[in-house]
Amino acid sequence: MAKRVLLVNKFYYPRGGDCIVVLNTEALLRDNGVEAEVFAMQYPENLSARFQRLFPVEVNFGGSLGNKLHALRRTLGMDDVVRCFNAVLDEYKPDVVHLHNIHSYLSPVVGRLAHQRGTRVVWTLHDYKLLCPRYDCLLDGKPCEQCFKGNGQGVLKHRCMKGSLAASAVARIEAVKWNRLNLEKNTDLFVCPSEFMADKMKQGGFNPDKIKVLNNFLDPVKFEEYRTLEATTTREDYYCYVGRLSQEKGIADLLEVASRLPYRLKVAGGGPLEAMLRDKYASCGNIEFLGMLDATGVVNVLKSARLSVIPSQWYENNPLSVVESLCAGTPVAGSQIGGIPELIETNNGVVFQPFDNEAMTTAITMSMAREWDHQEIARQALARFGAQPHFQALMRDIYGF
Repeated sequence: MAKRVLLVNKFYYPRGGDCIVVLNTEALLRDNGVEAEVFAMQYPENLSARFQRLFPVEVNFGGSLGNKLHALRRTLGMDDVVRCFNAVLDEYKPDVVHLHNIHSYLSPVVGRLAHQRGTRVVWTLHDYKLLCPRYDCLLDGKPCEQCFKGNGQGVLKHRCMKGSLAASAVARIEAVKWNRLNLEKNTDLFVCPSEFMADKMKQGGFNPDKIKVLNNFLDPVKFEEYRTLEATTTREDYYCYVGRLSQEKGIADLLEVASRLPYRLKVAGGGPLEAMLRDKYASCGNIEFLGMLDATGVVNVLKSARLSVIPSQWYENNPLSVVESLCAGTPVAGSQIGGIPELIETNNGVVFQPFDNEAMTTAITMSMAREWDHQEIARQALARFGAQPHFQALMRDIYGF
């Protein structure tokens, strides 16, 4: 009889990196003969799922007082999520419950419910929510670790949740309710996509024996596109940025640097800073905004670029932007922060200090002038981030099948 895995994430459509990892993992398991189903919150954009009739209702942290109280109850695992998840466990009887991004919109109560039945519970971490109540370890735009120990007192002191005392108080309550001891008790293994995140979890007091590192993988469709690309040594005369246009990504600093360099920069992506940046650099002839691109568009931008720049200013985990660039044979100039340096070696890119525009300028200039072995960069990346090695490690080291 095939093994059964229940993937749990707050949304079930390609909304962000966590959702894409869930969708890719679901497809990977099924392609290799493992039964895989999904549990999520009801949401209009969700894909069709076997157990969607049992998904708990959508919560909304804005609007009426009733909405806010419902959201608080969900955060604490005190509403319909308990009934719904128990019903799925009764019907599906999974061998493994694989948690992903579950805080607030689902609640860690699902891990406790599975653990109480003797089901193996593993949890892939996509951000730092277990250490930082606001999840991104940022305070005034700079890395912050004040809440790594002590159940998140700092979130209330600094009003970290959008400057709101009420929202920050909810985050603080959530951190106290689902503290390290409670989470460890109900989780067999925490899966960290980077060594950096694993180190931070240990720094926050989590048991090292319950922490395992497993990098993200490139989904088979994209993998095949890059594999058949045959990375060429002939590149067009531009470098690129592919990602979200938001402050923590360092995009504002990159554009300031780019405006003073003689090279063309192509910017692919959208986000809260897009309109402001487009307006600010409208007259800058060497910066081109491409907007949001589909998968083929991203491949086309990366495969012809001479360099990809990742100027992040927060604790990136295991960014797919770096992975995809390397699989396209395109070297990366990346910030020396979070999990980025783990992906960059002397033969496939260069790192520079975040918040240092002169260092970024030097990294870009040197990289654009260097001759890179694009085919070797692609070969090594495809060997490292392929789906089958990931599947084997998942079965052996994470699920214990």
